[in-house]
Parts: sequence; C-alpha cells; structure tokens
Amino acid sequence: MTILQLAANRWWTGSADPILTLVRGLRARGHRVLLAMVRGDRFEAKARAAGIDPIGTLSLDPKASPAAMLRDLRALGRLVHDEGVEIVHAHHSHDHWLAGLAPHGARVARTFHNAGAVKAGWPASWLHRRTAAALAVSGAVEARCLVAGIPRDRVWRVNGVIEVTRFEAPRTGQAIRDEFKIGPAPLVGCVARLAPRRGHRELIAGFRALLPKMPEARLLLVGKGEMRAPLEAAVAESGLGERVLFAGYRDQDLPEVLAALDCFALMAAGSDDTCRAALEAMAAGRPVVARRVGALPETIVHGETGLVLDDDRPETIAAGLAAVLANRGRARAMGEAGRRRALAEFSPARYVDDVERIYECLIAGANRG
Repeated sequence: MTILQLAANRWWTGSADPILTLVRGLRARGHRVLLAMVRGDRFEAKARAAGIDPIGTLSLDPKASPAAMLRDLRALGRLVHDEGVEIVHAHHSHDHWLAGLAPHGARVARTFHNAGAVKAGWPASWLHRRTAAALAVSGAVEARCLVAGIPRDRVWRVNGVIEVTRFEAPRTGQAIRDEFKIGPAPLVGCVARLAPRRGHRELIAGFRALLPKMPEARLLLVGKGEMRAPLEAAVAESGLGERVLFAGYRDQDLPEVLAALDCFALMAAGSDDTCRAALEAMAAGRPVVARRVGALPETIVHGETGLVLDDDRPETIAAGLAAVLANRGRARAMGEAGRRRALAEFSPARYVDDVERIYECLIAGANRG
C-alpha cells in the first residue's frame, strides 16, 4: 500500500511519537509511507533522526492564510495523484479538513487522539461522511464518534503505543535519587507538561494530604511548561519545597527517572487520551495511580496494575498513593503486571498490526466498490 500520513503539528507531543512509530512499522512491512507535518521544530527533527524525510510540498500550518490553505489543497490533490496514494491518514482537525476537501480518490482515515477533537453537527457531519475510518484511542473517543453520527462500521478502537523495549533493561534509578538527594524515601512521580489543567495542583494537594501518614515521602514532577514558576511558588508557600521536587524536561534518561519511582501518578490527560506517560510507566514496571480520564480506565487494571481514582479530591489521591506505597511487595507485583500488560497490549508491533488491518479493510472495501 501507499499511505500518506498528515500531521498539522510541529510539536513533539500528543500524536507525534505514535505517528513516527506507525511510519517506521509500516515501512518495515514493505508499505510505502509518506509523511507531511508542520516543519521547523522537534517533531521534524525527531522524524529526520528516525530516517524519515517529511514531504516538503505541504505546509499544513493551521494558522496559514486562506491563500496558503488553498495551495495546500491543490498540492495535496497533486501529491495523492502523482504518488498513487491509496490512503490519506489525518491526525488533526486541520489536516483532516484538507484531506476531506482536496480533490483525490484516496480513502481518508482519521485518528481522533482525544474526545474533544470529535465534533458533532454541521459542517463536521459532512467531513465524517467523507471519512472511511475513524480510529478512536479510547472508549470515550469511540463513544463520542458514535454520538457525532459516524457509522458504527467506520469506527475502530485502537490502543495507544509506546516503545516498550526502551524500558525493558533492568535499572535501579539510583542516579536520579542521588541527583535529587532522595535516598530510600518513598517516591511518587508524574511525567506531564507543566500546563494548566494537567492535574499538578490536585496531585500536589493529594500528596500533601499523604504526608501526615508518610512524612518521608517525596514527589517528583517531570516536565516543562508555563506553569512551572507558579507551581514552584505554590509549593514554596505551602512549605513543601523539600518534598516536592521539579526535575525539568527529561528525555534521554526517562527510563532511569521512571526506575527511581515507587509509584507513578497522573491526574489529567493532555492532548492524547492514551496518556502515554502512564503507558511508559507501566512498561518500566511502575504501579500507576491515576484519575479516571482518557483511556486510563481501560489501560489500568484496577487493583492489578495500579489504581483508578474516581475523583481528584486530596483525600482520594492520598488514599490511593498510600495504598500503593505502604505495601512495597504489592507495589512491585502491580508494576510487574503493568509491564506484562504494556508488552502485550501497547507495543509497536501490536499497534501497527491493528492499523494495518484497518487499512486493508479500507482497500478491500474500495476494491469491492
């Protein structure tokens, strides 16, 4: 098959890593896969580092002028025709509209990476009719697709994906504990962009409620973003400066960071409802305590690979963290169960299998027509 992946995104977040995983995996199986993205940032750099040269004829910039968008529409139609593209796979609203509006004969697929991206009513209903397959990354996204009027036989449920082998090697995490002078204290960690509505304030409040029972515990917040300074100020004002630690953005040593944790916690989803950070924590063998958001209720087996919380009240979060941290044997068993689940359900091979099967059904359907 010849497939064109479209990503109206320049940032290394949300859909970016799954898209590169899909391109690499499909190419390894002999398919011809082209990739177009918004160029000029880390997404492009990561793609080129992986040996993927993005298409240069499309800008895909959602903020472009109407004239630039018209050029993209024409260029997309020519690209599909000239390259013999059979499937155009969109990942964001802007590129989905381009795929739906451009003149071409390829089948259009769209991955909805979060429920908010699924629009109902007109004009979205017109675009849905031109979309042969809607890939939903969570049960909530799947339900939203059906509510929006996408026919049941066009909606496909796909799991998230991570590079599970990156986290397989045994690690102690001691270098991270030494860096932050944590010692043997129970350590809770969260990897998420420090941005509004990412659940950091709720997690900090829950961690503070844990301290009367477990005063030696520490919380490590990993990530960068515009909320770092306000969060640091709030932590200092509440007297938690020595207990709540900010690690900044970590990439190369993320497996070591996760290995240092006794428990991973996540209170909100970002732009990707699969909550990949939680999947990575599972692959690293860490038990996960998370709020019932995105795909996490389906990802975490409650009581087996971690705990799913029904709300983000401080006492609820504290109780969940305490239940894991108080019994290290149980925590290790949860972590190992999570690792097995990550290997079985969220590997690149499983993800590419699932998407490739969808493409094959679309091609077969087109041929039957």
